[in-house]
Amino acid sequence: MGIVYSVGEVDHLYTFFVQWSPDIYSKGKKKTYVGEDNSLLMALLTSSAQIITVKDSKHRLSLCSSVESEVDETEYQEAEDDFPVLSHASQLLDDFRLQKIAANLPPRTQGYPWQLVYSTINHGSSLKTLYRNMADLDSPVLLVIRDMHKKVFGAFSSDPFRVSKYCYGTGETFLFSFNPDFQQYRWSGENSYFVNGNWESLQIGGGGAGFALWLDADLYHGASFSCPTFRNAPLSTNEDFIVQDVEVWTINPFFLYTENLKRETKAHFCLYVCLVYLFARESGSDRQCWHRRSSFSWKRCVFQ
Repeated sequence: MGIVYSVGEVDHLYTFFVQWSPDIYSKGKKKTYVGEDNSLLMALLTSSAQIITVKDSKHRLSLCSSVESEVDETEYQEAEDDFPVLSHASQLLDDFRLQKIAANLPPRTQGYPWQLVYSTINHGSSLKTLYRNMADLDSPVLLVIRDMHKKVFGAFSSDPFRVSKYCYGTGETFLFSFNPDFQQYRWSGENSYFVNGNWESLQIGGGGAGFALWLDADLYHGASFSCPTFRNAPLSTNEDFIVQDVEVWTINPFFLYTENLKRETKAHFCLYVCLVYLFARESGSDRQCWHRRSSFSWKRCVFQ
């Protein structure tokens, strides 16, 4: 059963509310609030708003996160692709230098592994050894030098280094140095004195007062001058320098295939020897087959 109030009591109660809460119950404020509410309602009605459910919101968030992850993965993959696969650890090329050189190689060599064919640490300081290690190569090579001032520089040659009466190479040949930023000197087109080698020295570039890069037979003394072939600045700290270390890498697309083929061939041969040995033991002829003196021992056959 409800409570019944008289008109006088209602008016008295309303007067009390207006007196103690004028910001809510005054007539002027009431109109203002209604106006604000109307304007807000009109803004909502005229705007091109879209109702998004919780399911749609979660779906959009998942799409955004997946796109961001794909972008991050792509950037990471591109950064990984800039680093070549090396057959040995380099003593002269850190990650920064590797990335800079690899990014500026000719397109036909990018993405292929690098094989170390010569280094002064492993093979000693000898130009003859350098030539000998490249005798069977038919792929581009990268020469990296560090002088006594710790400056790293070198050259990319489209052809392996060899002894020749005439200059060889193509316009893919270029020079580089780190000072400490990467500097590259490509073929200027003025002449074709790319590479020339003899038993006394290795020469890269020419046509001017000196070679762009010159090394003696002991790979101890070197020189670098500006030359028309590349229009380069001297690569070394001084025009005449003392060599501290040398590395030569070949960029060979068949390197990984050759190494895998060698391992598979060795594994197959070892398996064949083991099978023959087991067959000889089962047939009782192991004494005749394996107790003979021979330079080969099946026990030395190790899978690698």
